[in-house]
Amino acid sequence: MQKNILETRELSKVYREQKAVNAVSIQVRENTVYGLLGANGAGKSTLLKMIAGIVRPTQESILVDGEVWSRKSLNKIGSLIESPAIYGNLSARENLKVRTRMLGLPEERIDEVLETVGLTQTGKKRAGKFSMGMKQRLGLAIALLNHPKLLILDEPTNGLDPIGIQDLRQMIQEFPQKGITVIVSSHILSEVSQVADDIGIIADGVLGYQGEMPHEEKLESLFMEIAGAGRKEW
Repeated sequence: MQKNILETRELSKVYREQKAVNAVSIQVRENTVYGLLGANGAGKSTLLKMIAGIVRPTQESILVDGEVWSRKSLNKIGSLIESPAIYGNLSARENLKVRTRMLGLPEERIDEVLETVGLTQTGKKRAGKFSMGMKQRLGLAIALLNHPKLLILDEPTNGLDPIGIQDLRQMIQEFPQKGITVIVSSHILSEVSQVADDIGIIADGVLGYQGEMPHEEKLESLFMEIAGAGRKEW
């Protein structure tokens, strides 16, 4: 039986009496791609930020690789949430060098992740001059530095051109073969349907569905049923 690399149990986050995430329980199987679907504002980013240790849960129950979440769990997690945290005045290599020193990792790891994300030819070009796609690649390289077992990507295709989306899609599909489980969030059904093994659909902070990826037509109707139910009329 395939084990779960991540489980949340009744995980919640409340902001001033508003439940951004309401008792969400997800199970992410090891060495798979898990697609987290939901409309903008559904609670996807808040849920992922709690797993990544960026936001403190109001009600907390997270298991990573079979152990209760702690700061040590971050050694097994890499994340790219919202805009990549990069130094615009530094090159890609220099950005990664800063991180390796912070994490106590060998500098040899820099060449490995640059190769993985296709940024080996950027030289001394400052990251502030990078295209959106190159910045996303650098953010992904930073997330991969610590050899994560779980990689969290929040709306990773935002701002990318079709070629950049295709390249990222291929990388995501290859990660499980390298021992990296991926959670990828999106509001674009077609993007998730092409890479995910399992999905969860969240609306108004509530998990409305979780299971194996259904056929595309069924996915659309399922998404509209769950996401549309919580939308208010104009």
